[in-house]
Amino acid sequence: MTEPNAMTFIGHVGELRKRIILVLAVVFIAMIAGLFIAPLIFHYLKSMPPASDMVWNVFSPWDSAKIYMSVALAFSIVISLPYILYQIWAFVKKGLKPVEQDAAFLYIPFAFISFLIGLCFSYFIVFPMSLAFTTSITKNLGLSETYGVAQYFSFMFNIIIPISLAFELPIIVMFLTKLGVLTPKRLNALRRHAYLILVITASLISPPEIISHLMVFIPLVLLYEISIVLSRVVYHRKNQAAFT
Repeated sequence: MTEPNAMTFIGHVGELRKRIILVLAVVFIAMIAGLFIAPLIFHYLKSMPPASDMVWNVFSPWDSAKIYMSVALAFSIVISLPYILYQIWAFVKKGLKPVEQDAAFLYIPFAFISFLIGLCFSYFIVFPMSLAFTTSITKNLGLSETYGVAQYFSFMFNIIIPISLAFELPIIVMFLTKLGVLTPKRLNALRRHAYLILVITASLISPPEIISHLMVFIPLVLLYEISIVLSRVVYHRKNQAAFT
């Protein structure tokens, strides 16, 4: 009696394994392209403020190689993101109704666009503000600025990557609201718990000092509040469609 369920579970595991291998293969191919493009991206980032006004240093023989591979990997993940989202949809769609499958598929381009918006917002707005704030403290303390390239990129990635991923939150909330998993009322009731989780998340994914925590926490809170507003819109439209 349990054998069909076991086979079904094994089948899901096999399919998940296949899709993970496909995703890794695409990321690997994109990373090969990223190895050629990484120097161009690196020099572009170095030519843009605030980096353009700095002298970068390396404090380890591995720093250059580490940054080179990090930039190539970041490029490959961004390029592969639409395919990764498609594979996630393809894996979960069997558990969804036909209408839900179509809705989930339509959210893929919006999820990718939201990630790009978050990437631009975090790099062009949040990251310069964070660096300007920390630089002002450095000057007030009378310290000289000597930046290591590995430390600079670590500080940058710790800010832009979490915020870019956090920009997926409104899309996820809208989708779960459409499926009936979430409601605006439930999101309001969970606000205190959500804030606590966001505080913990910000402290885990940002450098270990209060300014970086705040620079990550504040956008996360704003995105959560935007998610509640969008959830109300989706919930209202869903109820209207149910009565027509």
